[in-house]
Amino acid sequence: MVGGVRRRPVRAVILAVVLSLVGGFGFAACGTTRQADRSPAPGASSTSSTSVAATALRPPSSTSTATSTSTVPPTSTTSTTAPAGPPPLQEGSSGPAVLALQRRLVALGFWLGTPDGRFEDATLHAVVAFQKAEGLSRDGVVGPLTEAALARATRPLPRSRAGRVIEIDLARQLLLVVSGGRVEWVMDTSTGAVAGTTPTGHFHVFRQVDGYDHSPLGVLYRPKYFVGGVAVHGYPSVPASPASHGCVRVTNEVMDWFWSTGAMPIGIAVWVY
Repeated sequence: MVGGVRRRPVRAVILAVVLSLVGGFGFAACGTTRQADRSPAPGASSTSSTSVAATALRPPSSTSTATSTSTVPPTSTTSTTAPAGPPPLQEGSSGPAVLALQRRLVALGFWLGTPDGRFEDATLHAVVAFQKAEGLSRDGVVGPLTEAALARATRPLPRSRAGRVIEIDLARQLLLVVSGGRVEWVMDTSTGAVAGTTPTGHFHVFRQVDGYDHSPLGVLYRPKYFVGGVAVHGYPSVPASPASHGCVRVTNEVMDWFWSTGAMPIGIAVWVY
């Protein structure tokens, strides 16, 4: 009957519908969250909140640490060591540099025979004579100082001004062959080790022996005497300092040159100072 419809059943129906709707909404919200954990929406980041947190707590890798802390040592293209120069010329050397040295010494008047590019005994004594003339160390080695002196040197000057004279310079231990006030040749020599045993003054060659002369003070090679028993003579040893008993020592090669050229004849003046 229409007029007899009750109100209670209607309210019950309405309440049931409302509860059904509320329960449906709550199920949809939880389902959406779970679906988001499993598969994100297109365009969203694929990293979950859990993976992001794990990444934030993960320590830096060894590779990235080495890259950030490693340093490359600086390199330099400038050497602090001076470049090595050519080796010094000395006895035993040979070649174009020695030949140039010999020609320079000959041009300055230092006797060494014929230049041949070999640094042997005659060249050694010529270098020593040059070092004596220039006031350098008498070692017979052509190092930087001797080389520089060779570049600027001029022919030594004599004391005599006329005629042919053999000059013996005791202070520098040199023998000079002089003609007309100009030095023709300079030879290495060694005079008396004791002062005064080689007399100073003006003399002349008065006697000579073409061979070995046995004297009370030793054997003299091809001597040319200029006062008493004092002579210019050849000897195997001609040190850079005074070492004789009073005679004027030169090498045997120099003495042979004197005899072959006639550069020290009987009567030539000898000036010792």
